[in-house]
Amino acid sequence: MPPVNLFSPIPELTQGEHFEELLRHRNVVIERIISSDNPETRHYNQPQDEWVALLQGEAQLELDGEEIALQRGESCFIPAHTPHRVITTSSEPRCIWLAIHIFADGQ
Repeated sequence: MPPVNLFSPIPELTQGEHFEELLRHRNVVIERIISSDNPETRHYNQPQDEWVALLQGEAQLELDGEEIALQRGESCFIPAHTPHRVITTSSEPRCIWLAIHIFADGQ
């Protein structure tokens, strides 16, 4: 598997997010997510645990009704079945996320 640069190339987005699967191994999926400054604010309620790290930019999330501000280098754990959504993301620099999804055995 060739090396992956998490900071390039960065797709141009005017809205929403770009999801790129980097690795799928057993019960773990690792993705790079690029956010536009106009993210889709849909609610997620996933069957798997998720750990996200904001590698670049600033963002505001809502986790189970609580707003959380994240800055570059910060991370948070989102347990399975926790309602969450992205509220805002910065435009300069653009938000780059690393997300690790951890599925229960058999999912």
